[in-house]
Amino acid sequence: MQDKFSHFDNEGNAIMVDVSDKSITQRIAVASGCIIVCQEIMDAIKNKTAKKGDVLGVARVAGIMAVKQTPNLIPMCHTLLIEKCSIDFITDCDNNKITAICKVKIDGKTGVEMEALTGVSTALLTIYDMCKAIDKRMIITDIHLVEKAGGKSGEFLW
Repeated sequence: MQDKFSHFDNEGNAIMVDVSDKSITQRIAVASGCIIVCQEIMDAIKNKTAKKGDVLGVARVAGIMAVKQTPNLIPMCHTLLIEKCSIDFITDCDNNKITAICKVKIDGKTGVEMEALTGVSTALLTIYDMCKAIDKRMIITDIHLVEKAGGKSGEFLW
């Protein structure tokens, strides 16, 4: 049976994938990325002396908030009930580099890769925002999916 809107299906290529027939399985995604900063920024982060406050603490909260808002930012993402999200940081003081790692977990019908990537990106952008008064020459780099588990396409490991 054809509904009154079916003729719009061919009016462009943007669609949200139908997941109604998919099974609910545990889905996990891990993404990471880096920001390269100057020594002054690394010291401010390490000593918690940045004028805007605890840089990594705020970046962690921003990343988690972004994970939950992913379908509002990426048009074809499904709204998901996030069951677990973590943002962790590895500071490499010798190379003035901070790595952000976002892990997202749900039991659902679709994966959480975009949520993990959004969380990492937002955490790194928050570090930039909180430290740009010190030096704007930061480099955000290497944002990528590290690991994915669950769903029809199975496992992925970078």
